[in-house]
Amino acid sequence: MKRALITGITGQDGSYLAEFLIGKGYEVHGIIRRASSFNTERIDHLYLDPHDSQSRLKLHYGDLSDGTGLRRILESVRPQEVYNLGAQSHVKVSFEAPEYTADIVASGTLRLLEAVRDYVQIGGTPARVYQAGSSEMFGATPPPQNERTPFYPRSPYAASKLAGYWYAVNYREAYNLFVANGILFNHESPRRGETFVTRKITRAVGRIKHGLQKNLYLGNLDSKRDWGFAGDYVEAMWMMLQHETPEDFVVATGEAYSVRDFLIEAFGLVGLDWQDHVEIDPRYFRPTEVDFLQGDASKMRAALGWKPRTSFKQLVRMMVDYDIDLAARERTLADAGYRRAGGGTAHA
Repeated sequence: MKRALITGITGQDGSYLAEFLIGKGYEVHGIIRRASSFNTERIDHLYLDPHDSQSRLKLHYGDLSDGTGLRRILESVRPQEVYNLGAQSHVKVSFEAPEYTADIVASGTLRLLEAVRDYVQIGGTPARVYQAGSSEMFGATPPPQNERTPFYPRSPYAASKLAGYWYAVNYREAYNLFVANGILFNHESPRRGETFVTRKITRAVGRIKHGLQKNLYLGNLDSKRDWGFAGDYVEAMWMMLQHETPEDFVVATGEAYSVRDFLIEAFGLVGLDWQDHVEIDPRYFRPTEVDFLQGDASKMRAALGWKPRTSFKQLVRMMVDYDIDLAARERTLADAGYRRAGGGTAHA
């Protein structure tokens, strides 16, 4: 049974990847950060008691800020594949917490690569590494963007991801490690965090439809993104590590839509006019904007045969349907008089 280690397993991508790998017959190990509250809801459906002989998902406390801990986990797990998905991944937050973002996203990648280098060279055990890049690394460079496009990061998050990208290239060339960079364009799902613009929109659609809120506050509606489904994209991550050579690949749909387009589609699915509910709040504008990201994944398609299965319209409907159901349950709780601390309506 192959073993995989995933940093960031409790995030959107980590949960879909764990699901995918377990379906492939892997034993999956994930690194989670210690917190005073449970933060494993995205993977709870995969988790079995460790005493259960059928358990294929095992969790380990650790952090990308702790190189010693990463080494200990690698030696304990002895994985054949390592997927580095852990990050402070919110672009707007990276402007407010740039040092923390750089420590986890950039230096955290370096710590992990160093730990893998020792694990492979000292232990003599081969391991392949997937490094999660980001389309944000292209920033202000005009689209379409592919593996040969110059990088022009426009946020501390993007600059940190770019450092991680080059660390990965350097360790591949300097130490002959199998390290593949996946430059994934925006990928969304019902498991997306609620502060990311797509989920913020679909969450609001559900709550407005059920009378739980009236308005949605957003920033730049003109920015365009290449949006795909996260469940499709984790397969691309896995395919990169099955390739005969470690290379870098752009993963994208090749289509771009504006935030306004997303609003029109999402609100339209429930018969609402987004203009009746959306207000612009300057606090949601970035200090330096990224206006237009559209990926060219022709290398990925030609070399590995990957292509997205989920269209933009299907993605939006999937997310709206989920959040309509979530809001309906929230409405039921509200009608029963249940309120969360602080006066807001409880989440189901």
